[in-house]
Amino acid sequence: MTTYIPSLTIPEAVFNNLPASVLLPIALGTAVGFSTRPATNHRESLTLNQPPLRPPAGVFPPVWTALYGIIGYAAHRAVNIGTSPLNSTATILAAREGATLYTIQLGLNLAWMPLFYGLNRPILATFDAAALFGINSYLAWLWGTKVDSVAGWLLAPYVAWLGFATYLSFGTGYLNDWDLSPMLGDGGRGEGKKTK
Repeated sequence: MTTYIPSLTIPEAVFNNLPASVLLPIALGTAVGFSTRPATNHRESLTLNQPPLRPPAGVFPPVWTALYGIIGYAAHRAVNIGTSPLNSTATILAAREGATLYTIQLGLNLAWMPLFYGLNRPILATFDAAALFGINSYLAWLWGTKVDSVAGWLLAPYVAWLGFATYLSFGTGYLNDWDLSPMLGDGGRGEGKKTK
């Protein structure tokens, strides 16, 4: 269960504006992606052990862009439809509680790349990914059953990808002894670096 917290929630005006709701996660995700990606393209595939089924690095930007657009549209639908004054108090509350959860999960999503790539914190990044999977599974259920079934189903690809991303985050960390410094060139200052 969650609570609607206006100070931790994207303003309703953003959700009610379709272009703003769709473009906000795309713009934020793109900005974080460009600011925290490894300096050399595809460097991680050359220097780190990767788990099975990891797609080529070039797959991630278009997939994330599409998913950000889809979740922005789902949020628009859920909040716009759910907060209509013609709805019951319970539906309006579920839409607004979901908006708070959506905002929190967007922040957690944007934190993953800096944790994994920027700070060499693959354990924290994996917990972040797992939390995202759990929060969005609940959000899909909340919006899908209490507000708008289409909004709930629109979150399904995102939830599935977050499950896969959690696996990739864990697998990459585990296979590299939780130290990504070969990719980052940080001289082994990572959280998992073992001292001899």
